[in-house]
Amino acid sequence: MNVKKIVSALILGGFIFTNTMPCFAVEDTKKTDKKYEYKTKKSRRFNDAYKYEYINMEWWKSFNDEYLEDYIIKAVQHNHDLKAASIAVDEYYQYTKIQFGNELPMVVGGFSPAYVKNIGVQHADWTFVAPVLVNYEADIFLKNHDKTKSVKKDYEGSLQDERAAYISVASAVAATYFNIVKLDEMIKYQEKIVELRKEIYELMKLSNEMGIVSMSDTVQANKNYVLGQTMLPELIKNRSKLLNELAVLTGETPHDTEDMPRKELSEITFPENLPKELSSEIITNRPDYIKAEKMLEKAGIDVRVAKKEFLPTINLTGLVAFTASDLSRMFNTEQALAALAGGLLMPIFTGGKRIANLRLQRAKYDRMLENYFKINQTAVKEVNDALVSLYQDNIKYEQNNEQEKLETKDFTFTLSRYENGIISKRDLCQKEENLLNIKKLVASDKADCFVDSIGLYKAVSAKI
Repeated sequence: MNVKKIVSALILGGFIFTNTMPCFAVEDTKKTDKKYEYKTKKSRRFNDAYKYEYINMEWWKSFNDEYLEDYIIKAVQHNHDLKAASIAVDEYYQYTKIQFGNELPMVVGGFSPAYVKNIGVQHADWTFVAPVLVNYEADIFLKNHDKTKSVKKDYEGSLQDERAAYISVASAVAATYFNIVKLDEMIKYQEKIVELRKEIYELMKLSNEMGIVSMSDTVQANKNYVLGQTMLPELIKNRSKLLNELAVLTGETPHDTEDMPRKELSEITFPENLPKELSSEIITNRPDYIKAEKMLEKAGIDVRVAKKEFLPTINLTGLVAFTASDLSRMFNTEQALAALAGGLLMPIFTGGKRIANLRLQRAKYDRMLENYFKINQTAVKEVNDALVSLYQDNIKYEQNNEQEKLETKDFTFTLSRYENGIISKRDLCQKEENLLNIKKLVASDKADCFVDSIGLYKAVSAKI
């Protein structure tokens, strides 16, 4: 029997690294933000509702543009950056589960047959050993529990990173789309301007041949015509780049992007009831603000853990080893070994490592606090900047829109004078070019107002 005990002890050592650790993640129900806590469950993996809640899909419908809505939906479903952000959330969730496993007992078990021949004995016997070792660090000071809470703050922060990514990509899709629509208008009007300048140049050339105008005036008309042509390739190039960018944002390979459907600028409506002022509390909904809070809470927990490193560690160990020469008698208590032990370890000298770690965690806490204050200020600034841009650009749009109405009325009078033979065709073309230029300006201002509204949407984290 003594030999069996020795063999059991030796075999038991071989199973120390074969362990089973049950791991579960639990919620901190006191401070968890239920509004944005979407756990890694089947409901999250197979239901995208939370993603559309992130981006406030209802607000995008206020532009009355089904193409814009389709592009945003495609981005939510296929954008690779968004997929990576969601995967990162799952990673942090698993880190939480791993750390929580350290709060639970560790159970090591196994089974090993041994063929034993004792010294001085003619025959050999089979011996079967089934050791089970249970080790548990008694967390009476809640150090491991605090470590789990600290890791969970990283998980909660990753949720805010995911939310920020969805808002950012939705904003980028819309801004890119509106800039494409603006360039459509710019190109349309510029092509008309080129046609007018060509007509003016041909008239000037004919007049020069008849000796009515000088060669200098003809050359100037030719320069204006060439300049108008030069502007077109730049506009088309910029539009092509934005179309490629829109394709990538929506998770598609840029191919035949010129055929990507879109509305005309005049068909898109401006969202109603956009605020002119907002309460400063609106920033508390921003992902960066919430994450900064989580990281500050995490830093505070880490300081608490660093302090608890000075306390003793209490370990409880239990051992049960079943030995038998016959499998049918494997779990007979008469052939079992059992032991229960406890130990207390108190760190006495660690070369100043624990003190340095405590100071390090306090420094991290101070840094997170300063970062929190900075994010607070930056968030207020971005909201104010967005409000000012939207308000002032809207004033400029309304003024230029009024200017377009006056220019249109003036062109009507000019057209009447031309039809009555009072002015020349060249004067009419120049007046029409002036009208087209103001139309370009109005289209640009309207698109800028759309982009400004997206800037406000992003600054308030879709809570608009």
